Amino acid sequence: MRARRVLCLWFPRLAAERLMRMERGMEGGPLVVLQDVKNRQVIVSLNTEAEQAGLMAGQTARDAQAICPTAHIRLANPQAEQLQLNALRRWAGKFSPWVAAEPPAGLILDISGCAHLFGGEEPLLHSIQDDCGDLGFTVLAGIADTVGAAWALARFSHHSAAAIRTGDDIQQEARATRSRAARRHWTRGGTPPNVHGPGTRAHHIATPGQTRQALVDLPVAALRLNDEAVAGLTRLGLRKIGDMIGLPRAALTRRVGQDVMRRLDQALGLVPEPVAPARAPFNFAVRLTLPDPIGLEDDIMAGLDRLLGPLGDKLRDKGHGARRVRLQLFRTDHTMQTIEVGLAVPSYDPERMRPLLALKMGDVDAGFGIDRLRLEAHVTEPVYATQHAGHAHALAAAERRQQDDMALPDLIGRLGARIGLDQLTRHHPGDSHIPEKTFQTLAAAWSEPFRDWPPMVTGPRPMTICRPEPVHAEDTPKPPATFRWRGQTFQTLATTGPERIAPEWWLDDPDWRSGTRDYWRVETTGGARLWLFYAHGRSMSSGWFCHGQFA
Repeated sequence: MRARRVLCLWFPRLAAERLMRMERGMEGGPLVVLQDVKNRQVIVSLNTEAEQAGLMAGQTARDAQAICPTAHIRLANPQAEQLQLNALRRWAGKFSPWVAAEPPAGLILDISGCAHLFGGEEPLLHSIQDDCGDLGFTVLAGIADTVGAAWALARFSHHSAAAIRTGDDIQQEARATRSRAARRHWTRGGTPPNVHGPGTRAHHIATPGQTRQALVDLPVAALRLNDEAVAGLTRLGLRKIGDMIGLPRAALTRRVGQDVMRRLDQALGLVPEPVAPARAPFNFAVRLTLPDPIGLEDDIMAGLDRLLGPLGDKLRDKGHGARRVRLQLFRTDHTMQTIEVGLAVPSYDPERMRPLLALKMGDVDAGFGIDRLRLEAHVTEPVYATQHAGHAHALAAAERRQQDDMALPDLIGRLGARIGLDQLTRHHPGDSHIPEKTFQTLAAAWSEPFRDWPPMVTGPRPMTICRPEPVHAEDTPKPPATFRWRGQTFQTLATTGPERIAPEWWLDDPDWRSGTRDYWRVETTGGARLWLFYAHGRSMSSGWFCHGQFA
């Protein structure tokens, strides 16, 4: 059985080198990337020139400006750096099908059975570092039998444990002192600092079966521990991984905890740690490049018809339906216009998408001409095909029912293309005896119609329900013969009731602090039919209120 081999790639300057790729004019100058850490702006990434100038990760922005006033300062962009790491993950797929991203700047590859395709592990690393050099990224690599060991070798095999000191060491110098001393050394003719740049061959390969020997001289921080755990191990005098391996396990576990021992076991291969590659996202997009610019609506729709079919085929093959469709129109002057529509139900049928896009054609500004179209379903949902069994008449009836069922979603989609899908709502029953909570309002495009409403066990409800409004009447539970509401005086003609409704005692609703209510259907001499209630009073005074009007 072939032994398992894991490759870890670490890009220590990912944030800075990403900016250098974007701003080509910055090449050759110091560059530092700052991020807010505990209300301070500290360096999280820097390029080779900045490190040669005496800067290092962890310094504050003020110290960086004092040491190197000519340094270019940029702020970190975690979202853009994550996208860059995802792009590197896709690139690493050429070396192994099992690639997992390890934010913020690492990749894990399971290269078991893959290295021989590139001539061995050493040529494989050379190929990776050549590619990274061409891309402008610094990479440090480590290969071992386990994920933890490869991670440790990639990040710490280039430093000795003695070089990584802690604050309780009396022989340790301040960071600024060490950086200035190193800078004076090489600026006066000494050997320049060993700084890895893009394409530098910096890697370490642990011989298969020799994981323990490769880890013994590395610092305890190589076990992927946090600063608190590293400080605790240092206080015990455990600076190297080899110092932990030979100690009695039970006593060491009681002192350092299960998490530290789990990391040690993962690095040594005693606890399995698989590589879980990220699933490649679906990309449902098609484009059409035109030989000559177009500008007429008929020409745009003709190009759209050529795109809708392939897009529907892509969606159907993956079992997905489009929820939102985006049409991008690229003009000859290098500008672009975007048209976006939403569907009430997910669908891969071009006949469901075409009418909605056609409604938006009036907003298109062709400018000097459109030379490229791109159609994308950027929001999708799984759809499941319906299988009909039976004779021809039954199949035809099932197809007609399916067409009838799509009539309402098509209407919602067309209305949504004009006024927005968020403006279309529908009601569903609510599980409450409170009048204003007996229904809930949902977005029509993201909910199914509720067909079986529960039977009404209480009295009829008014057509419109509003917030309770005070009614000026005599403060008695008996329905008033005369009352004033909204500045008008009403004479009671007939009353029906009462219907007693108690508040939800487990909720503190401000509208129900008046306590138990007795509802009455009151018909006035002027024809108004109102829904009045008498609040018996709890934390508020009692009285009459109007809660709605009947048709």
